[in-house]
This record gives sequence, C-alpha cells and structure tokens, in this order.
Amino acid sequence: MYKIGIVDTTFSRVDMAKIVVEEIKNNLPNARIIRYTVPGIKDIPVAAKKLIEEYGCDIVITLGWVGKTQTDKYSYLASSMGIILVQLLTNKHVIDVTVHEDESSDEKELVQIAIDRARKHAHNLIALLKGGETLSRWAGKGRRQGRPDVGPLET
Repeated sequence: MYKIGIVDTTFSRVDMAKIVVEEIKNNLPNARIIRYTVPGIKDIPVAAKKLIEEYGCDIVITLGWVGKTQTDKYSYLASSMGIILVQLLTNKHVIDVTVHEDESSDEKELVQIAIDRARKHAHNLIALLKGGETLSRWAGKGRRQGRPDVGPLET
C-alpha cells in the first residue's frame, strides 16, 4: 500500500487537492492519502519534508498558487528551491504543481489550468510510484500540464 502526501495552501484559489485525491482514489484505491494544508507557498517545503520523514509518505505532491507580484514570484522561487532540497535530502519525489496567476487574465481559464495541471500531475505521481521507467514511453512527446500538449518535434 502506498502512502501519498499532499501539501496545499490556503492561498490557492482552487482546491487542487480535491482533484488529486479523486485521481489517486480512482487509480490506487488502496493508497493512504495524507493531506497537509499550509498558509502559503513558502510553508510547502517543510510540510513536504514532514510528510516524508514523520508520516512515512512514499511520495508527495505539492499544490501551490503564485500571485502576480514580483514578491510572489520571489516567494515561489524560494519555495521551489526548498522543494528541490527536500527531494535531495529525502531521496523521494516531491512533485511541484503550481499555478501562476499571471498565466491568464481570465479566471475561468485559470480554474481550467489548475484542474488540468492537478489531474495530469496526479497521473505523473502514480506513474512514478510504479517506477521511473513508467514515464519513459512519454519521453520527447511534448506533454504539458495545465495546457494542451505541444507534441514532439520531428527528428
């Protein structure tokens, strides 16, 4: 049985964790899911590390929302570096799923980006649990999360 950690924030404008939980339950019905909600993105790395070290999670997915200001972007950069450090310190995957509010000025489109990104990364999480080679068939295919795939370039 897999133990999967989900970190989300109260700053997020879409409940992406709900989507991730649904995808995991549909594909790994025996998985144990532990959700850990924090105020904002700079709180994500420690929550991810706690889920791995204190709760024994096999993998973690983080769900963040970045505002439009330069300060928000710096906060995301700090969080992203922290998430990478958590992966290196724990030798566990932490999938960083983030929606940047300046990806669209249309709120309905932002919702769709968040839903698509959360759903597709939930599937990436499931594939990584099955083994690193599981995603190999998709290498070089131009797959995206949050937007339509761009497809491969001809070689």
